[in-house]
Amino acid sequence: MPRFVAFLRAVNVGGRTVKMEALKAAFEALGLVGVHTFIASGNVVFDSQARNVAALERKIEAALQAAFGFEIDTFVRTLDEVAVLADHPAFEAGTQRTRTQVIGFLRDAPTPQALQAIEAMTTEVDELQLHGRELFWRSSNSQAESTFSNAAFERALKLRTTFRGVATLRKLVAKHRG
Repeated sequence: MPRFVAFLRAVNVGGRTVKMEALKAAFEALGLVGVHTFIASGNVVFDSQARNVAALERKIEAALQAAFGFEIDTFVRTLDEVAVLADHPAFEAGTQRTRTQVIGFLRDAPTPQALQAIEAMTTEVDELQLHGRELFWRSSNSQAESTFSNAAFERALKLRTTFRGVATLRKLVAKHRG
């Protein structure tokens, strides 16, 4: 059975608190198996026979809204896809100055206009690359020191996103793969 990871947007920030036990139970109530949460920032690993990932995302979002009373955007990837992303060549050229390596998950591939907007945001400090449905961000600043934010990227892309550090993704893959 394929193993998936759901990345949830804006969980346990801004008063949108979700207990990991309740999150696990909500996924299990959908018939998903082997459910594990990974750190309290909205990462859920599970097994499913689902073939249509977009339909699976909508099904999870509806269940989470019913369970927690607010909208939770959900971005699903296979664990194998996450492993490839965590070791993507976009992060190989990092220098000693690199302090931030983050991947933004998008629901759909961005439009040509969104690609241009992201290219225009790239600076000597913040390097941005779009690959398919993921935004790769490498910076010589810490994420907290950056002038960029999830909201800035969403405005530029005109798409919802959620971000995870590459180190977190590598730990998730190491723990849940094989």
